[in-house]
Amino acid sequence: MKNWVLNNKLAIAGVIIGAVGGYFYWQQVGCSSGTCAITSKWHNSTAYGALMGGLVFSMFKKEQKKKPEDDNNE
Repeated sequence: MKNWVLNNKLAIAGVIIGAVGGYFYWQQVGCSSGTCAITSKWHNSTAYGALMGGLVFSMFKKEQKKKPEDDNNE
């Protein structure tokens, strides 16, 4: 579990930041008529922000280089 968290710490940070951002967007802007699919309720806006934050932040994850195998034919 610890390795998974360490390997995905950037995406986890993105989810948290996105969720906070989605909640604050709902709080400050929101949807006054209640017909907006994403911003009409706080939990929709928070979940959408978390999803978008996780996707955006995971784009910046660096791929690990594979170590070349030692091909000693001895």
